[in-house]
Amino acid sequence: MIAPDSTAASASAPTVRKAVVPAAGLGTRFLPATKATPKEMLPVVDKPAIQYVVEEAAAAGLDDILMVTGRHKRAIEDHFDHAFELEQALATKGDTVRLDAVRDPARLADIHHIRQGDPLGLGHAVLCARHHVGNQPFAVLLGDDLIDPRETLLSRMLEVRERYRGSVVALMEVDPAQIHLYGCAAVHPTGEEGVVRVTGLVEKPAAGTAPSRYAVIGRYVLDPAVFEVLAHTPPGRSGEIQLTDALQGLAAAGTVHGVVFTGLRYDTGDKADYLRTVVRLACARPDLGPEFTGWLKEFVSGLEDGGTAVGQGHRAA
Repeated sequence: MIAPDSTAASASAPTVRKAVVPAAGLGTRFLPATKATPKEMLPVVDKPAIQYVVEEAAAAGLDDILMVTGRHKRAIEDHFDHAFELEQALATKGDTVRLDAVRDPARLADIHHIRQGDPLGLGHAVLCARHHVGNQPFAVLLGDDLIDPRETLLSRMLEVRERYRGSVVALMEVDPAQIHLYGCAAVHPTGEEGVVRVTGLVEKPAAGTAPSRYAVIGRYVLDPAVFEVLAHTPPGRSGEIQLTDALQGLAAAGTVHGVVFTGLRYDTGDKADYLRTVVRLACARPDLGPEFTGWLKEFVSGLEDGGTAVGQGHRAA
């Protein structure tokens, strides 16, 4: 692995405007629903999961977004494009609410698409963005990790990047019994609350070997120096090029910091967490929350009383 030139990395510090959203995964954990539908397009209440990610990037001021997709992902491209026939039909009906909802995805940012081709891992997906990103810092947002819209994690990471330069990763403290499921960071305090210097990274450490309880979650702000490191990073676990392995090289040069996140995060890559995400976000919606929360309380009460709540629902007359 080639060590990055930390001097060059520090000298490159323009405002971050570009984001990369890897979306080439097969979604096997959600089969058969994802046989013909990209996992990123599974609905979370009334929007596909990936739209929340793009909205988060746009809210943080990132107006140039590259989707790294794969085969059978055309639905993602279509969702972030204009649907002229549908828009015309809604306009004719005067249905401005739904018309805005249909138009909004295409208006969020300047959205581009590229295909990864071979599924060679997250590091390879990021490397596919090299030509589009160029010699600029950029954000990477993973679609499986949804950050609650009320949180400002990405904006905080961008602020840390402006001050410390280099790359910034999002960290979350997890149960030691779960740390083997994540990339794990060895850290050193900076003296600033919620910001640490990352001294090392391990992808899915074996039980009892994790350097900390800090897991790397799916938000990154990366210096363009990462591309040269990725280009020389050999395949690791499962024969894939791991972004964590490349960041280890940057961390060794002292150019990686972490923002410790304590807010609301939803893992939509897991079936049970996906269902919990839908419930939590539905309850937070002013248009759905009051009625849905009331029904949910009644439903749970029925389960606790040993009733037949599972089978209850609306029947046709």
